[in-house]
Amino acid sequence: MYIETPPAVDMSSMSPDTWKKFLHQDPELMSWLQRVGQDYPYWAEVRRRAKPSGLSSQDAWVLLKIMRQATLRSLIVCDKQGFTFSFQTTEPTLEKLHRFDLHLGGMLRSDSLIPVEDKNRYLVSSIMEEAIASSQLEGASTTREVAKEMLRKQRPPRDKSEQMILNNYQTIRFIRDKEKELMTVELLCQIQERMTQNTLRDPAHAGHVRLTDSVEVWNEVAGEVVYVPPSAAELPELLAAFCEFANAGVKADGKAGGPFIHPIVRASILHFLIGYIHPFIDGNGRTARAVFYWYLLRQGYWLLEYMSISRIIHMSSVQYAKAYLHTEHDGNDLTYFINYQVKTLDLAFDSLQQYIGRKVAEKKQLYEFKRLGVLNERQLAIVQEIAKNPENPWSIREVENRFGTVYQTARTDLMGLEELGLLEKKRIGKQKLLYFRADDFDQQLAKLKG
Repeated sequence: MYIETPPAVDMSSMSPDTWKKFLHQDPELMSWLQRVGQDYPYWAEVRRRAKPSGLSSQDAWVLLKIMRQATLRSLIVCDKQGFTFSFQTTEPTLEKLHRFDLHLGGMLRSDSLIPVEDKNRYLVSSIMEEAIASSQLEGASTTREVAKEMLRKQRPPRDKSEQMILNNYQTIRFIRDKEKELMTVELLCQIQERMTQNTLRDPAHAGHVRLTDSVEVWNEVAGEVVYVPPSAAELPELLAAFCEFANAGVKADGKAGGPFIHPIVRASILHFLIGYIHPFIDGNGRTARAVFYWYLLRQGYWLLEYMSISRIIHMSSVQYAKAYLHTEHDGNDLTYFINYQVKTLDLAFDSLQQYIGRKVAEKKQLYEFKRLGVLNERQLAIVQEIAKNPENPWSIREVENRFGTVYQTARTDLMGLEELGLLEKKRIGKQKLLYFRADDFDQQLAKLKG
């Protein structure tokens, strides 16, 4: 992936006519700069944009950079050459952050978006989606359907791709239990170790910071090196600085430390820094996305548990890579990556709302069963799934996993559907007990509708 480095900002090379228009606040020029500036385009995009008559790409870039400099914040994560960054929060990003603050977190958890009775089911589904998409970003080739079947039935993974997905699923659950802890190098290594278990060529690389400099970030499609991370000798200092930055948002006593950075912005920077530092031989991307989740859950954005960020990133993987590279090629300006991450979070929130809307609509179709007291919420969902996928059998363990319930409750749900004539029980082998759609499922369903 070729990324052209922006030209140097040299005001002395600017056209006198352009400079004059800028100094005199020419309406057409200023309107263009303000409009384009909100999008925060990279140099290559500035070149492609339509511009006011007489404005060259070079001059347009210089003027945009001058305007950016006025609002950029300096960020020294570590007192080391090449590890100083800058960023700003653009107006479109500020608007989205306000929306997130209203809906994704807070001391009081609203049930207006997610019905109480569906929370466990939606949470399990979301964790599965996140585990699958995050692994697919790193090369896992298993389909969503096969991966979900593995997770729901708790069968052992058959290959490396399925192992990656299982690792990701278990690590996300691990992170949820660690959201109150401070970030340490040890916790970071624990996350990476869980993410890469049984998937590395050399198992010794799991759970350990790399000791070699022979690490490069490749663009597999283009077959080229796009980034060379810091040397192994620099990692102790850089990771100590990373942990300090991660913990600066909220100290152990619950009070903020250091200059305020919006939690979602800080989480995005943490995500970027893992990729930039590249502390591990493998698993850096999955670890970075896990840290993003960890930090926002720690900050009280509880609805994030129900959203799959990686699924959106997977659909825009080229933009994801460019967000990294634009930051690195334009003087470590993190705004590119922050804007991408916030847009991704916004799309994930929209996707969650649409998903819940579809599920609520589906439930309404079977509302008469609930009204008659024939089926509970879990049984309604099972019947609905059977109607859509008649060939798929159900087990007690799958009901446990999908709905986050205990064994006896899952067993009672399936036995109840069997008694109503909707399921038939079959034993596979000596111990495997499965429930299949009954041959007269449609007729029994019609009887229940009365």
